[in-house]
Amino acid sequence: MAGTGLKRMDNAAKRYLVIIPAFNEEKAIAGVIEDVRKNASYADILIINDGSTDLTSSSARGMDVMVIDLPFNLGYGAALQTGFRFAVIYGYDYAATVDADGQHIPSYIANLVSVMQKESADVVIGSRFIEKGYRVGIFRKTGIWLFSKIARIYTGCNFTDPTSGFQLINRDVFTYLSEGDNYPLDYPDVNIILALHKKRFRIAEAPVVMVGKSDKKSMHSGLRPLLYIIKMSLAIIMVLLRKEGK
Repeated sequence: MAGTGLKRMDNAAKRYLVIIPAFNEEKAIAGVIEDVRKNASYADILIINDGSTDLTSSSARGMDVMVIDLPFNLGYGAALQTGFRFAVIYGYDYAATVDADGQHIPSYIANLVSVMQKESADVVIGSRFIEKGYRVGIFRKTGIWLFSKIARIYTGCNFTDPTSGFQLINRDVFTYLSEGDNYPLDYPDVNIILALHKKRFRIAEAPVVMVGKSDKKSMHSGLRPLLYIIKMSLAIIMVLLRKEGK
């Protein structure tokens, strides 16, 4: 992982790492890094440049943060798993996952940390629906509702935002997710909640505010939510059928 700025790790072990997967986010990445640095100054920042064809990598490096450049676009889940493996290797205790497009507001990382401490949780999911006001399209709303019900039936817990990628996880969890095929390459959402519950990890939610993005295509735009619902349903089935090794 040459060129990641690892010399910054030599001074002292840091407990928190903010992992930001980025694909063609040259316009937003500097602002996101600045906001994380302002609101979570205790954390190191790692950008996973997921095969961007624009200036995402150079823009991030110009902000003096650690950057890993993937050789080509591997997908959101693969980028995050790369970050988890980095966190394991370099001895972090906690990792927060933040999107590079500015949808996640870094000041709410404090909410995730607070809930993790109060509830002794292994994972805290930032929910945009605990506090009213965030709106989504009908297809995506249907998918969120469906997967919330599935998660509740399987875990016995109510999850208002099982598709949120704004999360804080502890070392035990990201160590598990860093291994083999324990983390999917594309859509790590409610299937991961079920898998972590199966491993007896404690999962909680914390209220956050997110910024809706309407100026670019995302994995949940247009008719993509329909494909997402189908793929996630299959992923859920695979989690339920999977036999855990000893």
